[in-house]
Amino acid sequence: MKTVLIGGTANGQLLMDAAMANRHGVISGATGTGKTVTLQVLAEGFSRLGVPVFLADIKGDLSGIATPGQAHEKITERVTGIGIADFQFRGNPSVFWDLFGRNGHPVRTTMSDLGPLLLSNLLELNDTQTGVIYSGFKIADDEGLLLLDLKDLRAMLNWMGENSAALSRQYGNITSASIGAIQRRLLVLEEQGAEHFFAEPAIELDDFCRTDFSGNGVISILDATELTTKSPRLYATFLLWMLSELYETLPEVGDSDRPKLVLFFDEAHLLFNQAPKVLLDKIEQIVRLIRSKGVGVYFISQSPLDIPAPILGQMGLKIQHALRAFTPADRKVLKNVAQTFRANSGFDTETVLQELKTGEALVSVLNKDGSPTPVERTLIRPPESKIGTLSDEQRSELIGRSPFKGRYDQMVDRESAYEMLKHKAEQQAFQAQAARDLKASTTRRSGASNRQSVGEALIKSTARTIGSQLGRQIVRGIMGSLLGGKR
Repeated sequence: MKTVLIGGTANGQLLMDAAMANRHGVISGATGTGKTVTLQVLAEGFSRLGVPVFLADIKGDLSGIATPGQAHEKITERVTGIGIADFQFRGNPSVFWDLFGRNGHPVRTTMSDLGPLLLSNLLELNDTQTGVIYSGFKIADDEGLLLLDLKDLRAMLNWMGENSAALSRQYGNITSASIGAIQRRLLVLEEQGAEHFFAEPAIELDDFCRTDFSGNGVISILDATELTTKSPRLYATFLLWMLSELYETLPEVGDSDRPKLVLFFDEAHLLFNQAPKVLLDKIEQIVRLIRSKGVGVYFISQSPLDIPAPILGQMGLKIQHALRAFTPADRKVLKNVAQTFRANSGFDTETVLQELKTGEALVSVLNKDGSPTPVERTLIRPPESKIGTLSDEQRSELIGRSPFKGRYDQMVDRESAYEMLKHKAEQQAFQAQAARDLKASTTRRSGASNRQSVGEALIKSTARTIGSQLGRQIVRGIMGSLLGGKR
């Protein structure tokens, strides 16, 4: 049986059966109680078993997992107390990623791959505006227009606005107010750096499912220090997109002695805050079914109650660090958290939750039959890798030696909706001008009126709109460079 050592209890070592690791888990506790180190310990354990790991580094203190730790008397004391015979300081095979491409390889996807549901949630749209986004994606599919980046979506929305009367008969009401509101939200998204994420080459999720030459699982570390501060909703959207894509693309694996991939999602409350019910239902469905694909999902948050009850009920591993109760509301949370565990006759769970020291936790794992074990007061094992951050030089060296160096470095801008609509409008404008010239020549000979038709005005307006959109993109790029802004 393959196992992951979590720590030591009064009854000996506490092990998690790796075959149950795709039943998901939650790590929670107040700030400073040891959640990050617990995450690091679990990630190491999975990597040693040959399981690839993806984790989000929120505070920048997980990069040390790539290098060996250093001896310390407290570590020695804990190793001895838990009875770890094969403990040795060592690093783990690691790859760094970053949506902004600064502290790791760039991570990108396209508008089409993200889809209208997640995009609408990212933009915080109301139902009417969400309907317009769904219409835009359907029109793009029908017209063979690729929606890859932000300028593609803007061009598509502009075109929809110019042709709303004709499009509304087939795709529903498309109002200028909704178009304008969506465009404003896109400007906010761009200011948050989303143009780095919506681009090509898009990330291949197989790159998160690698092992090294020794058979250890590669740990993919997403640097999210800037992302969660600058655009927490984009962070949540990326994680949900990733979860959805894995569910859609990975094959069924059935029962196995270990997962195919394990995901650690820190600041889990960001995934569920203000999410519409249709999205929450989708997340619940994916979490329930993705374990058949061999994927384990682990949420990290201050309280397990940050996770919706239908999803929390699917968590097999529960690790709860200390909670503090200073107010009546805190005591109510404490009581509810205690009730999520299977009781242990040896102690009162609610009382112990307030007594736990840093590095201690209440832990419950799954038995082979899928039932939860009674909760145990556990001293978490120390990690074998470094606790804390790498230096900039160490990180740069690891990125330079990465097997993905050069694969995603250069952004590609191939022909898509923006270019196709612009070209189409230019062609139509040219044809319309030729028709007007011919009509003017005929009119001069016949003395007839030379008035511009409504259809010609529409085509000319569309050409101007898309052409001026290109002009604004160029000017913004130049001004951003001159003023020191982001490109």
